[in-house]
Amino acid sequence: MYLALAFLFLGAKSALFAQFTVSGRVTSSNGEILAGCHIHVGNAYVNADKSGIFSISLPQGKHTVSASFVGYESESKTILVASDQMVDFVLQIDVSALSEVVVSSGTSNANTQPRQTLKSAQIENYSNASLGDLVKEISGVSSLKTGSTIVKPVINGLHSNRVLVINNNVRLEDQQWGLEHAPNLDVNTAGSVAVVKGAAGLQYGGDAIGGVIIVDPPKIPIKDTLYGRAILNAATNGQGGSASSSVFKGYKNGWNWKVQGTLKYLGDLEAPDYVLSNTGIREKNFSAGFGFKGEHSGFDAFYSYYNAEIGILRASHIGNITDLVNAINNGQPAVMNDYTHDISSPKQQVQHHLAKLNYYRDWHHGRLDAQYSFQFNNRLEYDVRRGDNANRAALDLDLATHSLLIDFTSDKSKNLRFKTGISGSYQNNVASIDTGVRPLIPDYDKIDLGAYVTSAYDVSDKWRLEAGLRYDYSHVDATKFYLKSRWNERGYDQDFAHFITGDFGTQWKTNPVFTYHNLSASAGSKYKLGENLNWFVNVSLARRNPNPSELFSDGLHHATGQIELGDLRLKQETSVKASTTFSYATDKLAIEINPYINQISDFMYLQPTGLEYTIRGAFPVWEYRQADARLTGIDVTVDWDFLKNLNYHSTFAYVYGKNLDSGKPLIDMPPANWNNGISFKKKEWSEFSVGLRHEWVFFQNQYPNNDFTADVLVDGNPTPVLVQISRPPKAYSLLHFTSQISLDAIPKVKTTIVFGIQNLTNTAYRDYLNRMRYYADDMGRNFTLQLKFNF
Repeated sequence: MYLALAFLFLGAKSALFAQFTVSGRVTSSNGEILAGCHIHVGNAYVNADKSGIFSISLPQGKHTVSASFVGYESESKTILVASDQMVDFVLQIDVSALSEVVVSSGTSNANTQPRQTLKSAQIENYSNASLGDLVKEISGVSSLKTGSTIVKPVINGLHSNRVLVINNNVRLEDQQWGLEHAPNLDVNTAGSVAVVKGAAGLQYGGDAIGGVIIVDPPKIPIKDTLYGRAILNAATNGQGGSASSSVFKGYKNGWNWKVQGTLKYLGDLEAPDYVLSNTGIREKNFSAGFGFKGEHSGFDAFYSYYNAEIGILRASHIGNITDLVNAINNGQPAVMNDYTHDISSPKQQVQHHLAKLNYYRDWHHGRLDAQYSFQFNNRLEYDVRRGDNANRAALDLDLATHSLLIDFTSDKSKNLRFKTGISGSYQNNVASIDTGVRPLIPDYDKIDLGAYVTSAYDVSDKWRLEAGLRYDYSHVDATKFYLKSRWNERGYDQDFAHFITGDFGTQWKTNPVFTYHNLSASAGSKYKLGENLNWFVNVSLARRNPNPSELFSDGLHHATGQIELGDLRLKQETSVKASTTFSYATDKLAIEINPYINQISDFMYLQPTGLEYTIRGAFPVWEYRQADARLTGIDVTVDWDFLKNLNYHSTFAYVYGKNLDSGKPLIDMPPANWNNGISFKKKEWSEFSVGLRHEWVFFQNQYPNNDFTADVLVDGNPTPVLVQISRPPKAYSLLHFTSQISLDAIPKVKTTIVFGIQNLTNTAYRDYLNRMRYYADDMGRNFTLQLKFNF
């Protein structure tokens, strides 16, 4: 009896003082591993390893386990320990860093591609600008412009359908094939922006030959909180500005909501010597969302509306080739009116709706995401027309896109992590027949299906390997009318007679149908050469189908004043890109050097081929062609805190594109550019900062000679004239100034005043990648004032 009681006492005492293992994994809300995360229980603590795994011994009983990591909201969980158990943490981004802009060649610092990070004020400083203006601050990212308000991002020399834009985890579908079609999103909705150079972002698509721009919204912490931001912008050039405001609400039980809106109103912009007539812009944007974040599951619902009216330089509207020759030779716009806020033709009106619903479920060693999204894009382009057609759009396109994504992430193994997923979308494009003009692209239906798998393996503490594979299926079914003369001229009567479904006098009704199968892949390695030095190597394979413009364009594109002709014979283009990066970083100095080579088979490009005479006169003809091409380049970034309060920042980018079939340079390659900036910051002086940046754009001496001869009326007589459309503008140098200070003038509101001057010296210049360079100088000096209220 006494012996039994003794054993019972010893057993109870042993259970009371027994140690159990509590382990788990720490990741961010974006799925990034938070290596080194601090895990503590009372006075005991451990740090998560490079895979985000932690393990800590605790006695039986009730304990509060907390996880904290720089840049993220701390999270605590109360558990009852009676045996070994798992506790995972998913940390939310700290609200103080909600405006951070991340420019990345990968998905995390641990990945096999490097990441660059810009400070939080950068995205707010571009509140009055566009996504294209924002990301061009990064080495290797430039912009293709139509004037100063239509800006398309260019990554390592590639743009449009070769650069994907992911807005809130939704692939943006907004007629992005057009050279003068900027991304239809409001930069004020962004909480972070990542740029993946090359085809490494396989989960987003296999056709991202140039790269992927990922725009994510601000993260709302799981706690009872209400906060917001308002930004007011004023600009002298354009004599207008914008206002944007956001409000976020979080609840401790996991629920949250947000609402945001932006209004922008600018009139005619001005070059140093004249008004750029009809270059105003209007925007009315709105977004809202709500969701729930539970311990193991949650959902997110989001809607955004983008509405823009953009004036096109009046002098760029040409009636024939004579107007183009006069514009090039005169050196100044043919139309220079007094300043006005009014916008008339030529112009664009764009509306874009985006709605999505995302659900996720977490397990101990995995996560499932499922998402449905819908987008509707209406694009109206107005030409200068007379009579009853004066207010009728010359191009009217409606594009509806339904998409479904399912992703699964597994991290069961400590050293091996993989992610897999499937995607599907249905797209319907309708070109209005009420414009009185032959549609540039036709009605079509498109179905896309895809599947991918990516994996990462840690060979050792110094060496990581990654690989990915993706398959895509695409089916395009179009309905298009061709003039019989054009059909025969293109030789389609021999190759595509089976597409003809009807005879309408001078036109054939056709039903072109195309099916594509594509395989994409990527592989990468990261090796730690030293305490501060990392070496990255990446190789990727990507394939891109011809877009509707490249296949079906057939007529005068009023926005560009040229006749554009697609080609039904175009094949997929295939890119093989290899890049390596050396990254050195200490507390004071960061250097990144990234050389690359991109070999593209059957590269599609637009090339001038001659003239075509219409009832309005002669217009240049541009045709889509294919050739093997090679792009080689290098991106360099240096950031140096050379004194306590002084910083030097420099970026350099160079790319050379060559047509391997003709031996000539590729058209529209960005010229080399070098940016150098110096800034002074003193946090103790109400966070005062002041900076000066020098932007140097070199002359692009590598360009194809596409000049042609045309008969132009000179003194009433047809005279052969060389139309010099090829030679790039001369090099230019610009200075930009910025300063800011923060005040506590309003209780519980942080007020920041930012003053800037773009083109400080009011330099007259023209940019090779600005499609308005034939007609006018670029924008002159611009004084800006910004008030930011964080509450």
